[in-house]
Amino acid sequence: MNVSPSPFVPADAGTPLADFLDRAARGLSALPPAPYGGPFRSVNGDHVLTPEAPDPVGKKAPRPAAVLVPVVAHAEPTVLLTLRSAHLSSHAGQIAFPGGRVDPTDRDARDAALREAWEEVGLEARFIRHLGYLDGYLSGTGFWIIPVVGLVEPGFRLALNPNEVDEAFEVPLKFLMTPANHQRQSREWQGTLRHYYAMPYEGRFIWGATAGMLRNLYERIYA
Repeated sequence: MNVSPSPFVPADAGTPLADFLDRAARGLSALPPAPYGGPFRSVNGDHVLTPEAPDPVGKKAPRPAAVLVPVVAHAEPTVLLTLRSAHLSSHAGQIAFPGGRVDPTDRDARDAALREAWEEVGLEARFIRHLGYLDGYLSGTGFWIIPVVGLVEPGFRLALNPNEVDEAFEVPLKFLMTPANHQRQSREWQGTLRHYYAMPYEGRFIWGATAGMLRNLYERIYA
């Protein structure tokens, strides 16, 4: 996939932003991951670090979902993340990418990710330039997640939806792409000791599927 400098984002040669764009051009997929076809051991997901983890979907197909991986085009790029509202019925209070289920009205996963970013934090699509896709990610809750990587023009204004998001914040891409910051932690869930990536940053605990997809971003373009 050929990614040229954005018309609205200067990418001066030698800057971390230019380096990221060059790596993204070579490492990201131009096509979205195929629909989930199993077996679950052959795909990326929450189970990767836990060999004894049970199949999260069984005989039923996982539910399709999409997230936007928003890389903000500062000279030192950052990743925009959200803190999910504490009152949500699932994953309350966890750090996540903007995203959710793919609706029947969405044209595709990319459209779903952009819609969710608008609905959750008010990030307008006109500020986002599509860069490509990471590997599909099978969550322990039975979702097949398509991660859509986008370059976000600085200068956007957010409007958080309090029903879904308590906070939005940025973390330096350099920190997230440094393997020394990719901790492996574990906890018991549903009778199984689960292992997962965690990337604690300034009092914020980035873990689970979000950390797993960030690890995949590292593996695709920086490893």
